[in-house]
Amino acid sequence: MEMPTIEEYRRLYAAAATFKEAAPWTWMTEEELFGVRNPETGEVGYASIMGQLGEHLALGLYLGSQGLDDFLRMIRGDEHENPSFLLETHQLQASFEDRDALYPEDREVMKALGLKFRGRQAWPAFRSFMPGYLPWLVTSAEARFLTVALEQVVEVTGRLAKNRTLLNPPREGHVLVRSLTVSGWADEWFLPPAPPERILPPVDATRLAALRQKLPSSRHNLQVDIFPLPGSFKDKDDPRPYLAYNMLVVDAASTFILATEVLSPKPTLDALWDQAPEKLLGVLIRFGSLPKQITVRRPWFRRLLGATVTGLGSQIKLAHRLPALDEVRANFEQVLRR
Repeated sequence: MEMPTIEEYRRLYAAAATFKEAAPWTWMTEEELFGVRNPETGEVGYASIMGQLGEHLALGLYLGSQGLDDFLRMIRGDEHENPSFLLETHQLQASFEDRDALYPEDREVMKALGLKFRGRQAWPAFRSFMPGYLPWLVTSAEARFLTVALEQVVEVTGRLAKNRTLLNPPREGHVLVRSLTVSGWADEWFLPPAPPERILPPVDATRLAALRQKLPSSRHNLQVDIFPLPGSFKDKDDPRPYLAYNMLVVDAASTFILATEVLSPKPTLDALWDQAPEKLLGVLIRFGSLPKQITVRRPWFRRLLGATVTGLGSQIKLAHRLPALDEVRANFEQVLRR
């Protein structure tokens, strides 16, 4: 992971200072979205101004069509049952924190640059969010993109303050994006593509049919979820801290725990989720029978497990609340925090 040079940091802190002085959060909402195209890669980062309530002063830069889709799901409240969703959204942030929220590396850079700050929400922090990981220091490439994004955000919000219709699209679904051209930075109206469709892992229908014949049916209703555990972990070869996820399978009537298994988001969080159907099959084989119903809370999880569960002759349902599983989870996490 290539870290920013001192000159890249100098420009980044300067851009953040200008952004802080502009303080667009005093009059903008985080839903007033526009984009900045990365001049090095062509990827669009979608800028959201946070801090209208004074709690978290920041620029959030949601990366690519998947980042945009995740942001819109958060705004709609689609993920209100998933408090870890922010950590699963690919983005960069430039925020202003209290001193005790800084990393030691932040203080070292500020000292090298001769920068001093005082007071609450005065200390710049630049973070990279990767799905399944805790926020970490930005790389050299991320610092360069975040710098130009901050500069363009100041430009756009300055114009928006004078013309509140600036972000109104000429056609539905289009977003104002700032792009670097041969003549300099310019506006374009951009229709974001749909996020890439997740490819589901293959299902062995023959194996499922054999298990359906072998294992007896039961009237059990199982509740299944995957969620991050408290705390974080680090590997020797990677300084970025990551989350450990728990796959929990609980009987809805008795709260009996059929399985609890720790999963790693490495190499990717998507790869972790792709393990779920095979892990569930292993649980049912050990359990020795097939449930009447399996209930999950996320639409994506229902889609992921759907072919496996129905191939076994069971039903799969979606529910916002999983009372038995949530009771077990709360007790489990209370023990871990002791």
